[in-house]
Amino acid sequence: MSSILLISQTALELGFQYALVAMALFLSYRILDIADLTTDGSFVLGAAVSVTVTAAGHPVLAIPAAMLAGACAGFVTAFLQTRMGVPSILAGIITNTGLYTVNLMAMGWKSSASLMRTDTVFTLLRDAGVGGEWYELLLSAAITLLAGALLWLFLGTRLGLSIRATGDNRDMVRASSVDTAFTITVGLSFANALTGLSGAVVGQYQRTVDMNSGTGIVVIGLACLIVGETVVGRRGVGRGVVAVVVGSIIYRFIYAVVFYTKVVPVDCLKLLTAAVVALAIAAPTIKSGALFEKRRLSAGRKGGR
Repeated sequence: MSSILLISQTALELGFQYALVAMALFLSYRILDIADLTTDGSFVLGAAVSVTVTAAGHPVLAIPAAMLAGACAGFVTAFLQTRMGVPSILAGIITNTGLYTVNLMAMGWKSSASLMRTDTVFTLLRDAGVGGEWYELLLSAAITLLAGALLWLFLGTRLGLSIRATGDNRDMVRASSVDTAFTITVGLSFANALTGLSGAVVGQYQRTVDMNSGTGIVVIGLACLIVGETVVGRRGVGRGVVAVVVGSIIYRFIYAVVFYTKVVPVDCLKLLTAAVVALAIAAPTIKSGALFEKRRLSAGRKGGR
């Protein structure tokens, strides 16, 4: 297999795996309108639980275990926000800080853990003779597409519609006798379960996890979300789910190109990602300011005449 084909395959695999984080941010940031900073810790938690349970000889069981752990992290953040009156950003920071110790516990009080000569969900698929040389891509794509389909179906249910309405107008939802604390809790738990799933898949794919593997995951997820929405659009839940997958794959291909061509030093890629996210989020304000300035100058010329 040529180096270019290998790089493309790896970019696709990582694109599908990290798309789950962008999917989680789509639910929390776009649907619920909550800036959930639990994501970094939930990602490491999912990877730590997955690697630990896999090392114990249960690679398949490690996936739902990691999702449950992520959902618990999301529940804590939602509890702090809805029941304790902690602002959403501070609630995420508090949970993320506490998860550092929880993640250490999950890894046996070590800063890193690895899988050596241990079966993973990927090797099980390879040993079954499914997918040939593309077995890792096949499994990564299957997990992500299944999760995206379930998210799309869930947001179409009555509870899912209540969650969407909570993000649009909480006061109106409360006036309709819907418990917004419950909808926020379910939404954040679901979102962090997706983040835990991403960490679980990445942990078994890379066969290792360390305490710093989740650093900057929020920014990367937002970058994937915004890139995808720029390409696909923002109308509709189905289009939003497709957008996060497309955006994640595009981001990973950009990462692969930068890594392969060395146009930008790899060490500066996260700085570049942060700048892209900041500009993309500020784009509407920049655009409206430019239009206002254009109208002001146009009015000034007409007044001069």
